[in-house]
Amino acid sequence: MNSLYILPILLFSIVVHEVAHGWMALLLGDPTARDSGRLTLNPIPHIDPIGSIAIPLLSYITAGSVFIAWAKPVPVNPANFRKFRRDDILVSLVGPFSNLLVAFCCAACYVISDRVFGPLELIESNLQREIAAFFIHMFAAGITLNIFLAVFNLIPVPPLDGSHVLSSLLPAEIGERFRQIGFFGILLVIMLMRLDPFRNFILTVVMTVRIPYEIFIKQFLFTA
Repeated sequence: MNSLYILPILLFSIVVHEVAHGWMALLLGDPTARDSGRLTLNPIPHIDPIGSIAIPLLSYITAGSVFIAWAKPVPVNPANFRKFRRDDILVSLVGPFSNLLVAFCCAACYVISDRVFGPLELIESNLQREIAAFFIHMFAAGITLNIFLAVFNLIPVPPLDGSHVLSSLLPAEIGERFRQIGFFGILLVIMLMRLDPFRNFILTVVMTVRIPYEIFIKQFLFTA
């Protein structure tokens, strides 16, 4: 039970990620996500039985923590884009950007929670202390989680967002063949994440991106 606080913020974060894709697609002329009822923060339409439930629960049961999860990708019809390459890149990048924005919101909520609840050791009621700890830990974890989601999704391997950016930058024929790798690419990503050099590189990027968030928190926590 110690790390269950990660589940609500994880679900919220992957939903925001998908809604951001659909919202940007709508701005660029593709109403597919809107017409499919996917431009909503209600998690139910976005839940993928495997990626949103089975994988997180399995990883929590077997490893005691949640490493990865995903929502159902929002439907996007690139044929509606005004400029395919540009618009495909924008739709792809807005997902990771939304996670960086959620990370900032988590940092702000962490500061607010710390100010509202005060030091946990000074809370006399066990129930109130547990509630305070839940929210503080959830927002703290949400910062790193969302930065990781942003960095992870920018890996240029299908079906991750970074692959859409790369394929749109490649010559048309090569880009189309690259896209056809599809979800087999996730097996490659899993293999890469098992390699210490690659995993350490990703974690180094995550912790580097996290530095401005830490500065933001310290600036407000230690300012009267």
